[in-house]
Amino acid sequence: MGKFLIRKTATGRFTFTLKAANGEAIATSEAYNSKPSCKKGIESVMKNAPIAKVEDQTVADYQKEKNPKFEIYLDKAGEFRFRLKAANGENIAVSEGYKVKASCLNGIESVRKNAKNADVEDAQ
Repeated sequence: MGKFLIRKTATGRFTFTLKAANGEAIATSEAYNSKPSCKKGIESVMKNAPIAKVEDQTVADYQKEKNPKFEIYLDKAGEFRFRLKAANGENIAVSEGYKVKASCLNGIESVRKNAKNADVEDAQ
C-alpha cells in the first residue's frame, strides 16, 4: 500500500509526496500555505486519481478529456511527465520525468493503485 508524506518546506509551506509500497516517489504536490490545505490536496488525489482519464498531449490530434484527468506531456528536457488535474482544472499532483512513455503510463497506474487507500503521515 502507498502512503502520502506531508513535509513542511523551508519557507513554512506544506507539500505532499505519494510513495508506492516500495518507497519510490510517484507524485508530488504544489506548495500549500497550510497543512489543512495540503490534506485537502491529498483527499483530492485519492478521489480523482482512480477515475481520471488519460490525455496524451504527446501525440498529434490528441483526444481532449474532461477533468479530472491525467495529462501526459513532454518537458523541456524531452522527458515524459504527467500531471493530475482535479475536476476544477487545478493541478493536484505531478510526476518526475521519464525517458519512455511506457514508464510514464506505469507511473499513472501506480498513482491510481496507491492513492485510494494510502496512509497519510507527517514526515518531520
